[in-house]
Amino acid sequence: MESVLLQVEEERFALAEVFTIARGSRTHADVLTAVVARGGVRGWGECVPYARYGETMASVRAQIEGLPEGISRADLQAALTAGAARNAVDCALWDWEAKQAGLRIWDLAGLAAPGPLVTAYTLSLDTPEKMEAAARRHAHRPLLKIKLGTPEDMPRLEAVRRGAPDTRIIIDANEGWTAEVYADLAPHLLRLGVAMVEQPLPAGDDGMLGEIARPLPVCADESCHDRASLPDLAGKYDMVNIKLDKTGGLTEALALRDAARAAGYRVMVGCMVGSSLAMAPAVLVAQGAEVVDLDGPLLLAEDRANALQYDAAGVHPPVAELWG
Repeated sequence: MESVLLQVEEERFALAEVFTIARGSRTHADVLTAVVARGGVRGWGECVPYARYGETMASVRAQIEGLPEGISRADLQAALTAGAARNAVDCALWDWEAKQAGLRIWDLAGLAAPGPLVTAYTLSLDTPEKMEAAARRHAHRPLLKIKLGTPEDMPRLEAVRRGAPDTRIIIDANEGWTAEVYADLAPHLLRLGVAMVEQPLPAGDDGMLGEIARPLPVCADESCHDRASLPDLAGKYDMVNIKLDKTGGLTEALALRDAARAAGYRVMVGCMVGSSLAMAPAVLVAQGAEVVDLDGPLLLAEDRANALQYDAAGVHPPVAELWG
């Protein structure tokens, strides 16, 4: 099935607050939007280039613009490696195909109709005092994700637990710990009721996870991109974090989810900081996931028209006017 790549647009969304992880801070979400069109039907998809994986706005844009006109979704999988560029185009092609067929995307993909999902809300890295205040403001939420990844994280975690004594907490260390630091912290994470820790050690230097005790579930993020990543995770991780900007789109994300479950891993579905357009296809992947972290639009000061709905039930599937 052919579609013509029409354009790639650079867009910027202001964040509601400065967002900080162990690698740095940002005040805006810079995204690329791929648009495909044919026969009066238009599909679109969004990606967030990520410097951690060697991506820039310019490099990802060049990858998309270098694709041949009329490329199919099947051919796209071989034309580009897993990453942001393939994600934007893959999701745009899915959207185009659904609209061309007059179907919702889950019917086109042979999936059950999706429902709302409870999602984590992320507290960015800050001083213990500010993180405690943020935790207190968001203590009504069922799941908080805490950005850590420095040698001085215990005061931050203790502060968050004081601010949100009854909320379920997960931690993202963003590759910021050593094996020694993690081994020292793990008992305290259990004491404070942490439900899961994400990527405590650097990808490529995480072999110690297979040799030290894992008293709480450990989730692979930077260590897991697509199905080819799975063999190297054995014995080190209990969960995988599926992000469409890592898998290179919805096509591989669905395949990775099924392969990960077949290999015995629990599933988390996460996101980069982007708009509702980036989250929409991830809502399909996240159906049935043990952990959902699709709060990108909640961190923005502005979003797209027909944005995803967030309420007490969680994040709802997209309306057709947004995507799919």
